[in-house]
Amino acid sequence: MSDIEIARAATKRPIQEIGDRLGIPAEHLLPYGHDKAKVSQGFINSVRGNRDGKLILVTAVNPTPAGEGKTTTTVGLGDGLNAIGKKAMICIREASLGPNFGMKGGAAGGGYAQVVPMEDMNLHFTGDFHAITSAHSLLSAMIDNHIYWGNAEDIDVRRVAWRRVVDMNDRALRQVTLSLGGVANGFPREGGFDITVASEVMAILCLATDLKDLQRRLGDMIVAYRRDRTPVFCRDIKADGAMTVLLKDAMQPNLVQTLENNPAFVHGGPFANIAHGCNSVIATTTALKLADYVVTEAGFGADLGAEKFLNIKCRKAGLKPAAVVIVATVRALKMNGGVERSDLGKENVEAVSKGCANLGRHLENIKQFGVPAVVAINHFVADTDAEVQEVVNYVKGHGSEAVVSRHWADGSKGSADLARKVVETIDQTEAQYAPLYPDEMSLFEKIETVAKRIYRADEVLADQKIRDQLKLWEEQGYGSLPVCMAKTQYSFTTDPSRRGAPTGHSLPVREVRLSAGAGFIVVICGEIMTMPGLPRVPAAESICLNDADEIEGLF
Repeated sequence: MSDIEIARAATKRPIQEIGDRLGIPAEHLLPYGHDKAKVSQGFINSVRGNRDGKLILVTAVNPTPAGEGKTTTTVGLGDGLNAIGKKAMICIREASLGPNFGMKGGAAGGGYAQVVPMEDMNLHFTGDFHAITSAHSLLSAMIDNHIYWGNAEDIDVRRVAWRRVVDMNDRALRQVTLSLGGVANGFPREGGFDITVASEVMAILCLATDLKDLQRRLGDMIVAYRRDRTPVFCRDIKADGAMTVLLKDAMQPNLVQTLENNPAFVHGGPFANIAHGCNSVIATTTALKLADYVVTEAGFGADLGAEKFLNIKCRKAGLKPAAVVIVATVRALKMNGGVERSDLGKENVEAVSKGCANLGRHLENIKQFGVPAVVAINHFVADTDAEVQEVVNYVKGHGSEAVVSRHWADGSKGSADLARKVVETIDQTEAQYAPLYPDEMSLFEKIETVAKRIYRADEVLADQKIRDQLKLWEEQGYGSLPVCMAKTQYSFTTDPSRRGAPTGHSLPVREVRLSAGAGFIVVICGEIMTMPGLPRVPAAESICLNDADEIEGLF
């Protein structure tokens, strides 16, 4: 059966039952139908004194068209932990509509390791992304309205930094001209759109601890610069209060369940290649108060998602992960070893061995943060014993252990061994987590640290204009912020075609953006786009309703 058929056949429990397992009273759940609900801020506040559980991060090798199954493994591990008698929760991100109708597909897991309701989660869900888009759009409208009605803040219309957003892959909107059509429509200027998941509002929602913190961060966003080059903040436009109102419900985590009726928070969804790639802080910290083990994920490969989780989210939220699980598939390793997608079905131990260099680099990188790592081999039917053993041997030679997990086919029964190994690792090895660089390091040195220690670049290439901009931000008091690297997810380099573990490359920095409200500097490297485009044959062409009015083609 397909993922959507498996999800549709699931026996779901009423969401109040799932909440009751976590000790959440029914009056603190805001139901959206029978199978999903938001958790009230009042309940979240009431559990903040509880002891924290153990935090487990799931990450992966660099993604390939062969698939890695990071979310599937996150869900499978959560189910496996519950199956071996542990009280565990899952925290994952919400799906963006753009990739769902483009190439990436959904974000609810797969096979018999899924979070449900799958269709709702991959479409409108509880409306969080719409609220974020609306709040972002309100600020966009208020900026141009402020300029139209006299421009009291003396905004230089050539230096409006705030772009618009839409939750769809639409390359035609990357660069646009605004306010054409005469005096009544305002002052013409250039602008552009990003995808909603790249919005600073999304990042702020995922890093804020409560509504007051949310409004403070929204107010801190820099939206433009005056003619004297001083920044204009969102609070200067007086948009922060109304934006907070629009985001009030979106701030509350969404409670759903796995196919095996285990609890999961699905909340927030910044991309990992153009944002920080983690679910919300409020969902993760609340889950840690409700469960003994919390399994969460970070987007794409460990060079992007895990690096940002460990350098940004954990630093900002005071989180200390107990273990990291790195997901790899034999198929993905073969592609990293040079095999074409059409030849993945043939046994090729040599290619697996060569591709393991990518996995090995991720292992080395995670250990730099002082957190023990376990490798999960997400099993495919065509994997041969010799290919799997090659991965097991390679990982053992790097001082870690690899466990074959068959959660896609067998659910928790297939992930129980992985769950036991993760618990054993946590019990035997106490994590000594620390970020890769200190707050006081200069911004350019932070960029160099990530480039050289994570990507293994020889140097960072940046124009003097970019270096001067970083120095100016340091003088303005933003020097202590972490850096959020925006680059391709497919390679350690900025060239998506360079798979494996390349060396002898440089990191070109094309642009830097200050996200003062979110609290990081976005560093745009190479040709990465903050507004993706649809592929030649988008998934949307195959998505439709069947004769029973059920969704087909959503994967």
